[in-house]
Amino acid sequence: MGEHRNTELGDFLRSRRSALTPAQIGIPTHGAPRRVPGLRREEVARLAGMSVNYYTRIEQGESHQMSDSVLEAIATALRLDETERLHLLRLAWPTQIARGPLGPETVRDSLRALLDSATGQAAWVIGRRGDLLAANRLGYALLGIEPGQRPNLARRLFLEPTARDLYVDLETIMHISASNLRISTREHPGDPELAELVAELCVKSPDFARIWATHPMTDCLHTVREFNHPLVGRLTLNEETFRLPDAPGQRMIFNGAEPGTQSARRLKLLGSLVSS
Repeated sequence: MGEHRNTELGDFLRSRRSALTPAQIGIPTHGAPRRVPGLRREEVARLAGMSVNYYTRIEQGESHQMSDSVLEAIATALRLDETERLHLLRLAWPTQIARGPLGPETVRDSLRALLDSATGQAAWVIGRRGDLLAANRLGYALLGIEPGQRPNLARRLFLEPTARDLYVDLETIMHISASNLRISTREHPGDPELAELVAELCVKSPDFARIWATHPMTDCLHTVREFNHPLVGRLTLNEETFRLPDAPGQRMIFNGAEPGTQSARRLKLLGSLVSS
């Protein structure tokens, strides 16, 4: 059998190595100039307690039966967070981690009722490929989407200018969207529609191609999100994301405003506009 090379594993390790500086790790440089940004291979190998030759072979994507302790040592040396550690496992052991093929995505009636009951918040469910699977009226209104439509929010974000105008911090939103797709490609490597979507965005969107090349792994479950809504203006909303364990890859998202704020008044106005 020919040698198998796990090029995506090597790309991921190089991206994380280049993102760390000697100062972050406490490695003295004595003021000497460095030809490349980030840590050197030998520095990562030393931090992980392994030979430079062994780490180099891993980073070059050579097939290895790496143990838990080796992966943990590399993850610790590169200071990976929990999401990145899981991604490392998926890359190193794709056959053990990957799930089997999945059918069409659906949303339970009870979840739809939960969305509709959140009358003071914009709420929606996103699928593993970034499709908008369901939303309440305020959710559709906040996103600027007609009720009942199921667009792909990743495609919309990267390819439609009006959708991009909605977000104040567009760069962060793009990283989160690309990260979600990156995680899905590892969890569901046999999904042809997901692969086609990623290929399409890499070709049509320079922003997506740029971010995708960095192996983004942001897992943002709660934050403060700012919107520039065309109907009601600037909104500052608290966003909470919940992963649905019995629906792999699906996420339920709620956006609500602090009571008594201008954003709360504007969100209520938006609700009255879509209810009228």
